[in-house]
Formats: sequence, structure tokens, C-alpha cells
Amino acid sequence: MKGLHHLRSLALMLFAATGLWAANPHGRLSADVVRAGSAADTVQVIVQWKMATGPLTHQKIAALQGSVVSEFKTLNAGLYRVPSSALAALDQDPQVSFVSIDRQVSHKLAYTAAAINAAAVWKAGYNGSGVGVAIIDSGINVDPNLGSGPRSSIVYSRDFTHPGAHGDPSDHYGHGQHVSGIVASNGLASSCVSCTKTFLGIAPGASLINLKVLDDNGVGSDSRVLAAIDTAILLKDRYKIRVLNLSLGRPVLESYTRDPLCQAVEAAWKAGLVVVVAAGNEGRDNSFSENGYGTITAPGNDPYVITVGAIKAENTFTRADDLIASYSSKGPTTVDHVVKPDILAPGNQVVSLLAPNSTLLQEFPANQVPVSTYAANSGTGNSRVYFLLNGTSMAAAVVSAASADILQAYPSLTPDQIKALFMQSASKTFPTSSSVTDPSDGSVYVSYYDLFTVGAGYLDMQAALKAAGSMHATGSSLSPFASYDSRSGAVALNFDPNSIWSNQPNGAATAWGSSVLSGNVALWNGVAPWGDTSTASASPAGAAAIWDSTSLWILALESGNAAQMSMWGAGTTNGQMSMWGAGTTRGQMSMWGAGTASGQMSMWGAGTPAGLMSMWGAGTTNGQMSMWGAATDSAQLVPWAATAISAESISILGEQ
Repeated sequence: MKGLHHLRSLALMLFAATGLWAANPHGRLSADVVRAGSAADTVQVIVQWKMATGPLTHQKIAALQGSVVSEFKTLNAGLYRVPSSALAALDQDPQVSFVSIDRQVSHKLAYTAAAINAAAVWKAGYNGSGVGVAIIDSGINVDPNLGSGPRSSIVYSRDFTHPGAHGDPSDHYGHGQHVSGIVASNGLASSCVSCTKTFLGIAPGASLINLKVLDDNGVGSDSRVLAAIDTAILLKDRYKIRVLNLSLGRPVLESYTRDPLCQAVEAAWKAGLVVVVAAGNEGRDNSFSENGYGTITAPGNDPYVITVGAIKAENTFTRADDLIASYSSKGPTTVDHVVKPDILAPGNQVVSLLAPNSTLLQEFPANQVPVSTYAANSGTGNSRVYFLLNGTSMAAAVVSAASADILQAYPSLTPDQIKALFMQSASKTFPTSSSVTDPSDGSVYVSYYDLFTVGAGYLDMQAALKAAGSMHATGSSLSPFASYDSRSGAVALNFDPNSIWSNQPNGAATAWGSSVLSGNVALWNGVAPWGDTSTASASPAGAAAIWDSTSLWILALESGNAAQMSMWGAGTTNGQMSMWGAGTTRGQMSMWGAGTASGQMSMWGAGTPAGLMSMWGAGTTNGQMSMWGAATDSAQLVPWAATAISAESISILGEQ
């Protein structure tokens, strides 16, 4: 990794290029709304209200000479077309929460089931029966591999790309069919007498709710996704919807607290739906020398949802040789620095259902699966049923299906309990790093197994089922937030005090392993994925860039005065007057400290230098045995150690 000393200047370039350098003076308007309003007479916007949509919101829009395109009742939001001159009035309306452009969204089993120990759950009699899984994607085709006899697995379909009488909920792109097969395929086409493999979905008994938002090219919009989520919430009781799968995303453009996609998935979560989202496929992105860090896409950046990264099953039934897919997006999230992904699942070279004559099939005919892959003495022909795709889209579908199986077994579990269950029971044994060479150009991609790459670990359905019966934890399962001290190079994790991680004894330690990061010790010591060497001293310079280059709150000042203008600071070195400080060096009197240097008596410490005996450590230097370490110096074995919404798949043959 060369040239990392240029990271700060690159960060400045990023902000200049995206127009995010200066604080937005329009408090309720997104930056892209302001830009659109200056370039056109009318704009189509999503307005999030602090009130229910209905006659009053209609009147407000009409008074601005605007029109209602659609409204989403359960989300307190609507899609409107308004004059650009009306934006100022919306910005000043106290009943308006946030206004954003209707942005585009897009996408970018045999071994899979074995890798997550699905057979143990099936053997116990659980296959997702009685559980509805809503698939927000490019549609689903009626297929004998989805359902049996006269009963189709698809119990409801709606097309949001062409609403009304001309709607067609079938899949012309080829992504939604593949995702649905991962969830609920019955394996019919690969259950022949001569078949050697059966491509069975992870929850073959689940019902599918088909909510089509992506067109023939795999592209959709925020408003379509909002409409689909609104529909899923309204229909959840009728169709027993317990799980919502979103194998799609777009770049993060503002805090999750304002992003309409994030607010919509939170509404679904709070309505009782387990929301599973693909992390994104930008893990190889090194545009700003970030090595793929900070690339989680929306709405996977929301702390409520289960955000899933992709691991490679390596074409074997054992989990022992499985490795991270280098394209799997990494945290922390842009703007808010939420620790993501939450968990990993198989997402590379996944075989599932093919959509005939689909766009993906035409673009990638080599992904068609040879019949000989699963049937003996079958010749050299290609299957008309099975297709191979790669990406966190596929991994998200695996976790959605696993959720359906566990909910059949324990229907009283809440979304927060499901998330905590999967994270706590996940496998946490990984190497320090792995690499892959791209055969097309010889590029080598190195992945480090830190918390921003692998989350809480690798989904294990057998372990999850075993632990589910004793899951009685209460509270939220919000993913933690990371904060970075550029002076010390330390990364600290902050948890919701009302979360399962805080309320349950050893809750966080169980989820992320007993050793990844001590409260005041740099995550990258020893590994230093953003440094020029593996020494601890190289970490801070490299790590600093990711916080600067991907945050709206931290300005990448060349002088490096610890984010002086950030949300956490107030114009003084190290944020002395920040939310976390109280006018003294290093926040000695801060929420996290208690009047002593480095917060030795803080919530995170326990009366000894650097919090050695802290909640996050275990009596050893640098928290080597801490929740965030791995029982070795520098946490070397850490197990947790541009606006298109699109389907999150990589439609190539994948990593070998």
C-alpha cells in the first residue's frame, strides 16, 4: 500500500468532488435537492414529515403549487413534485423532517447450505414454513422450483416499476429470481434420479411476497423502495411477513437519521420485521486509498438492520477453508461511523434459480450452470434452471432465509433478538488476512479480518438454533458506533445504553468474541491495513484518513487537528469542548471520563492507566484479552478484528 501519506489531500478532493465540504445551510434539505433546485424549475422530492400524511400534507403541497405523486402511510413520507421556488418553504416548515431527491437504487447452494450448517435446522424440522419473506428486488417469476403442486411459494406480487394495470411483477433482470431461489427453492430441478447435488433454498417452506422495485436493468429509486416497504408493513399480518430482504443499495449521502431509505427500514424493523440488507460490493474500491473501508451502502448503514457481508464457501462443504470475498463492502459507515457489517454469509459463486431471457443471462451467459454440475451422465449442455451469481445480495438472502427458519422454530423472537442471536452464535475463527489475485489484470487484493470487514463473524444456523431457546435478552440490537482519536490512533466503540449488548451480561463480548478492541487501543495495531507496515506507529496516519474522507462531520484538515470542526469537536484541538469533552484536554471531564487523564476512571476504564481493567479490556496491556482483541498482542487474530439504487450483485464468475 503506497502513497498513503496523500490520504488527507485525497480526502479534500473527495469533499470537493461531492460538494460535501461545506456544511449545508439548508437544514431540512439534502445537498442534492439544493443542487437540483438550482438547475431545474421543478423537482421531484421525498418529504419525510413529523406528522401523518393525509389531507394536511396534501394542503401544504398544494399551497406550494406542488402535486402529490404518492404517499407512504406507515412511513410518514411522500413523493411530491414541487416548484424549485417552494424548496425554501419546505426548509422552513417545522412539520418537515427532511427533504431529499428521489434517488436511484440498483444492484451491483449446495455448498452454501453446508457452509452455514443449514442441514441441522432442517433435520430438526424447520424450513421456514408459516413465515413470509418479502423480497424487494427485480421481481419473481412463477416457477415449479418455488412451491409444489398447485401451491406456489409466491403468495403476493406487486410491481412498483409500472404501477397500475400495466404492472408486471415477473423478473426480467434476473436478480430477484436468484435471490428468491436462495431463500425458498424446493430443489425440484436438481432432485432427479441421476442428480448428485440438490440446490435447495435455505428456507424452502417459506412464503414469498414479491415486491418489484428494480427494472429490466436492475435499477430503481428511493420512492419505489419506500412504497414497497410501506406495503410490506401494511400486509405483514395478512401474509405473515416476518422478514424483509433488501439485496440492493446506493451510496450514503447523509446521516441514517435523515436518509429516507434508512428511516423506512427502521419503520419496518419497529413494526416487527427482521430487515436484512446487503452490505454492498465495493470492498475493492481504492479510489481514495481507503482500501475498501467506508464503502457500506444505504440502507445497510442503518444501525437497526442486519447488514450482511459476503464470504466464499470455496466450493467445499466444510467451513474451515472459507475466506472473505474481497469485494464485500467494509465499514465504518460514511457519515455516522456505524460498525458494519454485522455478520457474514456465503455470497460467492452461489447457484440459484435462473430467470429465462433475463438481462443478466444475456450479459453473462458464462454464468449459466452446466447440467453436469449436478446431474451425472448429462453431457455438456447448460441448465435452463440454474444460474451463478456473486455478491452480498446473495449473502443477504441466506440470512433472510435463516431468519425464517429460526422464526418458525421460535415465533416469539423479536427482530432485535434474531439479530443478536445470529451475531452471538456466529463463528469467529478467522485468519489474520487473506489475498486474492484478479485474473483479468493481475491485481492483488488483501483483506484483513477486522471488525469492519467480518462483523461479528460467520453465520452458523446450527449454533443459532441451539441458542435460540434461551434467548430472552431485552433491548435494542443497534450496531455500535466507532470514534477515532487522531492523536493517539485509538478507536473506541460506543454502544446504545439500552441495547442488548449493554443489558445482557457479556452481551457484546458474546457477539463479537472475547477479543477485538480495547476501549483506548487502536484497532489496527499489528495489522494496520491502512498503514505502510504492520507496525502500530503506521496505523494512526492510515486510519485517520477513513474518518476524514468518508464523513460529513469530520473535515479533512491538512493540519490534522483532530476534526476541529467535526460534530464531536467545537473548534479546539481534540474536540475539547465537544459532546465528549468538557473544556479539558482529551475530554477528561467528558461523558466517558471522570476527571483523570485518558478517562482512567471512566465508564470504559477502571482506575488504571489506559483502561487496562476496563469494561473492554481484561487486565493486560492494550486490552489483549479484551472484547475486541484476540488474546494476542495487537489483536492479530481479531474475529471482528453516484447515487443509483441497484441490486447488489456482482454478475461475474466470482473469486476462485
